[in-house]
Amino acid sequence: MGELRLMKGNEAIAEAFIREGVDAYYGYPITPQSEVMEYLTAERPEKRTGMVVLQAESELAAINMVYGAACTGKKVVTSSSSPGISLMQEGISYIAGSEVPCVLLNVVRGGPGLGDIQPAQSDYFQSVKGGGHGDYRQIVLAPSSVQDMYDHVSLAFELAFKYRILVLIQSDGLIGQMMEKVEIGEQKPRLTNEEIKAKYDTWALTGRTPGREHNIVTSLELDQAKQEQFNIHLQNKYKEIAENEVLYEEMEVEDADYILVAYGSSSRICRKAVNLAREKGLKVGLLRPITLWPFPEKRIAELAKRVKGMLSVEMSAGQMVEDVRLAVNGKIKVEHFGRYGGMIHTPEEVLEALETKIIGG
Repeated sequence: MGELRLMKGNEAIAEAFIREGVDAYYGYPITPQSEVMEYLTAERPEKRTGMVVLQAESELAAINMVYGAACTGKKVVTSSSSPGISLMQEGISYIAGSEVPCVLLNVVRGGPGLGDIQPAQSDYFQSVKGGGHGDYRQIVLAPSSVQDMYDHVSLAFELAFKYRILVLIQSDGLIGQMMEKVEIGEQKPRLTNEEIKAKYDTWALTGRTPGREHNIVTSLELDQAKQEQFNIHLQNKYKEIAENEVLYEEMEVEDADYILVAYGSSSRICRKAVNLAREKGLKVGLLRPITLWPFPEKRIAELAKRVKGMLSVEMSAGQMVEDVRLAVNGKIKVEHFGRYGGMIHTPEEVLEALETKIIGG
């Protein structure tokens, strides 16, 4: 077992950035994720690993710094919260169009607009449907604990470099601010420039290489026929990801008549709701998507063949429920239960909604 610490979610993921051997963090403070940068500056990772930590002048600057550094094959990351992520969308689309790997953290807060600093899940559409322009996708991981915040960093970078894609870790203000016991792993060394060249020289900007054509990183292509072929290439890559990288967790689904579908903080609440339902003799289970994209649509479709109904539980007005309904394809009843603007539902409210909207509806 590794070292155990009591940490906030934002602190745990910041420590994970250091331990993962990240080369650079570029960010801009915004509540409720400001502890990420605060922790990094206090820890002085430039002395521990040589990692660069820089506060940019804005979220626009931060994402473009990430874009530039990622072009060189370095491990780079940024973090923000909902309005800040909105400002990054153009840069995110450029990153997708250039196929450079990087990692982004969104600690979601209530909206729309500046909203408030309380936890919400109302950025789902922005994250999984594409907040920027063009036909692109990004892998989206949804932690449900402080330990997940730590562990998802390694997974995110593994997937980012495997597919040359942006990976978004979508947390929220509850998980970012809450404190739990975290198992901390060993320090990974940062890759040297020589190691980066050996691994990524086919695409990364690693300097002059004898016998190799110049690597060019760009998202601009003025020949529409070539741009179409590039889009076909991207869609094939996304199809491969959807086939191979779906992650989810289940609780009490083997004999369930009804399924709660929830991610992140909502899934924690739904665990208790499942226990309350079972105490009342109701056969209720939980499916927690870990990857919001790719979405576990095949598993949900399989469950829809034998259960009576599903309730999508979200801290939003209803966003993921659309993907649940698409997966179910009309076979069973699917309803949504949510709280908005930073309000958090209780297990008792979830059970009442299940009984009212699905079981008795």
